Amino acid sequence: MAGGTVGRRAVMAGGAAVAAASVVRSREARAARTMTVVLESEVTILDPHFTTAAITRTFGLHVFDTLFALNEKGEIKPQMVGDTQVSADGLGWTFTLRDGLKWHDGTPVTAEDCVASLRRWAVRDPLGKMLMADTAELTAVDARSFRLVLKQPFPLLLEVLGKPNAPLPVMMPARLAATPPDQRIPEPIGSGPFRFVKDQWRPGNAMVLERNPAYVPRREAPDFLAGGKDVKIDQLTLRVMPDQSTGANALMQGEIDYMQYLPFDMLPLLEKDRGVKLLGLGGIHQFQGNFRLNHAAPPFDNPAVRKVLWKLADQDATLTAIGVPERYRAPACRSFWMCGTPLASDAGSSGAKVDLAAAKAELAASGYKGEPVIVLEVAGSISQTASRVLVQNMRDVGFVVEQQPRDWPTVLARRGKKEGWSMFPVYSNGTDMYSPLTHFYVAATCNDFPGWSCDNRIPELLKAFTRASTLEARRKIADDIQVAAYELVPAVMWGQFTIPAGYRASLKNLVQSSYPMFWQVEP
Repeated sequence: MAGGTVGRRAVMAGGAAVAAASVVRSREARAARTMTVVLESEVTILDPHFTTAAITRTFGLHVFDTLFALNEKGEIKPQMVGDTQVSADGLGWTFTLRDGLKWHDGTPVTAEDCVASLRRWAVRDPLGKMLMADTAELTAVDARSFRLVLKQPFPLLLEVLGKPNAPLPVMMPARLAATPPDQRIPEPIGSGPFRFVKDQWRPGNAMVLERNPAYVPRREAPDFLAGGKDVKIDQLTLRVMPDQSTGANALMQGEIDYMQYLPFDMLPLLEKDRGVKLLGLGGIHQFQGNFRLNHAAPPFDNPAVRKVLWKLADQDATLTAIGVPERYRAPACRSFWMCGTPLASDAGSSGAKVDLAAAKAELAASGYKGEPVIVLEVAGSISQTASRVLVQNMRDVGFVVEQQPRDWPTVLARRGKKEGWSMFPVYSNGTDMYSPLTHFYVAATCNDFPGWSCDNRIPELLKAFTRASTLEARRKIADDIQVAAYELVPAVMWGQFTIPAGYRASLKNLVQSSYPMFWQVEP
């Protein structure tokens, strides 16, 4: 989940560069090949099982690894797994790890580690819980193989094990996986292509990742999150910068090599700079903005009050206020499952039309008692701008609204409490929102997840979705889920758009994705 930390003029906290150290390769010292990047926000949570925050996912994809991974075509491919054997009835699955996998502390990756990691991740992930509920056995067979036996067919098993959205099903040493799921792991030791350099971490300033010399890439070509991850740089510095315009200027001046989110108001200038290339992709690489509602406290514990918001969320006005150029936005999209993706639908959305007069009448009849709607906003972000557009419409029809700007870590902490907030604006990658199984606010229905929305029809429909064996069957179930979601109102969409990334034109082989990926790239 993206923190909404990108503003037109403000994001992140400031700091200076961490000096690049020399590294020793093949018994001789040479200058390190380095890259300096500015990401959407500072990495503060280093446990990929612990949070849905997108910045932690980015960190996790570099430092940890997964059993399976998604390619650009939406196919699930083996990543840590070398071989998969399936029983004739489809219930027994045996996975064998590929050769050469080691943790960053030098110890080998074992099947026991993977079993422990899956069990820990599944406690915090809605899909993981669903999979474990259908699992009769999950045990290590030997040092490199483990077996998963299902109680009944689960056609989307590999899609769950290779899902790209957070919490990521990353593997970690069993000793770390023994950390209670409601606590963060004490140190980020993975088996991924980069290692976290603890003694060079300066919170509020910079984080350093270095190439993992023991990492053995897959032989396939890199393909989105799948394939070979052949690191060509020695050191990756994640800079924290005081605001977005400072980052964009640093990119144009060659002080940084990559910036994840560029400010919309500086795009004309950036597009003219021959030293900079822009990366703005459509479809699943776009973002979906949402207002997440808190169903555990008034006034949004009242479903009639929640439904009023469908007539107040003006996507076109919101994206215009943010400054998203036409070429980087989608027309108003009423699909929970991202327009332009296979499951996109308008099922159940007939009431989602901006109409302030009708909203005012519905609010008057809803039983709303004037309770303040407390909106947690990430100060200076585009999501805060989105909030302002909705808040004005809410006030115009009779809502009492209290806006509370905070930084993203504070919003993350506050949203974990059932009291003291009513909604918060946020935006998420399309890979998180294109399916009922990955959509944060639908997949988490009736789970202990901030917002606490529950309609008992949805978990059963999600189970049916995982058991459907054809795309057409899944589309029908996805429509049924969306109809229920429109009635439940776990979240209200505020727009679908692209935030272009920028990188120095001198970089070679940068993976073209809305996810920041720094394997393969050469400075």
